[in-house]
Amino acid sequence: MKQCLSIFFSLALVGFAADKDDVTALVQKTFDAMAAHDAAAIEGCFLKDARVTAIRETGESSSIGLTTFSTRIASSKAKILERMWNPEVRVEGRIASLWAPYDFHRDGMRTHCGIDQVDLVKTAEGWRIANIIYTVVTTGCPVSPLGPIN
Repeated sequence: MKQCLSIFFSLALVGFAADKDDVTALVQKTFDAMAAHDAAAIEGCFLKDARVTAIRETGESSSIGLTTFSTRIASSKAKILERMWNPEVRVEGRIASLWAPYDFHRDGMRTHCGIDQVDLVKTAEGWRIANIIYTVVTTGCPVSPLGPIN
């Protein structure tokens, strides 16, 4: 009986770790789709009624729906790169959250940094983003542990 319980808990932990990895991978997939200016790939990472909200240093906020977000990214002519590090992921059943520091680069220049907070839902198709809220810091950004961009 003890051995069966041990196997059960080991399998549960493996599933939990896989969920955390899947959540992180989906957020990275979103960043990759943004870099590729691929609206369809971006939208495939989200629930259809998802929102993206920016919180500026002044406290001003702006929130847009998924279609506006994906269209803006896809129509941008700038080379964009968003990088995150040390993500903290929490999973409980069909909901998850990812919290991570990030930096954002446009045409090879870092324009801002901050914190990404991503809320996700596990659907029949897998994890999907329900909401992204992020801070926008334009001065005093720390040096990324990922190093300089190429």
